[in-house]
This record gives sequence, C-alpha cells and structure tokens, in this order.
Amino acid sequence: MRVSIAAGCARAGSAGVNALGPNETPLAAPLLLTPVPARLLSALVLGAALLAGAALAATDEAREVERLWRGGEAALATQRLDKALAARPADLKLRFLKGVMLSEQKRDAEAIDIFQRLTEDHPDQPEPYNNLAVLHAGQGRIELARELLETALRHDSGYLAAHENLGDVFIALAQRSYEKALAGGRANAVLDRKLRLARELAAPPR
Repeated sequence: MRVSIAAGCARAGSAGVNALGPNETPLAAPLLLTPVPARLLSALVLGAALLAGAALAATDEAREVERLWRGGEAALATQRLDKALAARPADLKLRFLKGVMLSEQKRDAEAIDIFQRLTEDHPDQPEPYNNLAVLHAGQGRIELARELLETALRHDSGYLAAHENLGDVFIALAQRSYEKALAGGRANAVLDRKLRLARELAAPPR
C-alpha cells in the first residue's frame, strides 16, 4: 500500500487538513524527531546491468567488473575498475559503477562525492541524482533528497525507482510534520491516526 501525497494545495479547513487556529502560533522550538528508517530509499541503482539511461548503457568492461563484484570477488573487481578508471578517468559508466561499489561498502562520503560530481558533469542523467538522494536520505537530509529526486524526474519522468523513492521521502516528511504538530500540543485522534499510518508505512518490512 502506498500513500499518495498530492502536490496541489488543499483549502484550509477542508477534510484531512488542519488550519492554524486564531490563537495558535507556529512551533519554534527544535525537536528530536524520529530517525529516518534505514530502509528508506532502498531503490539504489545498482551497477551497470541496471542502468536505464542510454548514456549509461553498460560496456563489456563495466559488465565484467559488475560480474566479479556480484560474484563476491570484490578485490579483483575493484582492481579491474581502478585500472580502467586510471586509463579513462572521465568515463561516465565506470565512475558511476565506482560510486555504487563504494556505497555498497558503506563508504558513503566517497560515494556521495562521486555521484555529486556526476550530476555536475552530466546534469541530464537521472541515475546519479537518484543514488545521491538515497545516500543523503540515509543520513537524514530528507529535504535535499526530495530536491534531488525531483530533479531526476524532471530529466526522466518515467524513472520508476525515483518515483518510488520520492514517495518514501514524502512519507518521511509527513511523519516529521505530524510529530512536530503533536509535540506542539496539537493532539487529536485524527493526527494520531495519521502519524501511526506514516510510521507503519516507513517501518522495515517484516
């Protein structure tokens, strides 16, 4: 089940939308919010075999590196990839694969640097934006992840992984907003139900 969050603005006071009361003020104090679930934005584009964009079509060399990586030969795959990158440091496909491999090794800072540079060097390719969003979301930077996913979808409106990830981002943003409302004393049965639903949707699958 997926929750659809419309982009349009709802009329204040309409069903499901709570308008700010005349004697209420916006919440100003910082809050300790629920961490973003580890499963959020799990649809990382993984390797050459799954690259969607034409400019990211896998070469034989990239496929071989990925085959070695998936086969558990991480050291050999890394050696082959680094050698190829030394010969062709600007190669889009090889750089992308390097970022994926680093992210799978939990070397997030290095992976973020690679994907960030790819968005600058190849701003029309949606996959680096998606992967960058995954990594930033994992570190709690949800608004930045949303911006990156929306950019990816502007370049490819049919990019399904980015659509799913953006839905997860909206769930996380909704959860945070509901928590802020409750922490500010705006407790009611409808808000409680919304927060429970958001947390249920964000919870890891059992």
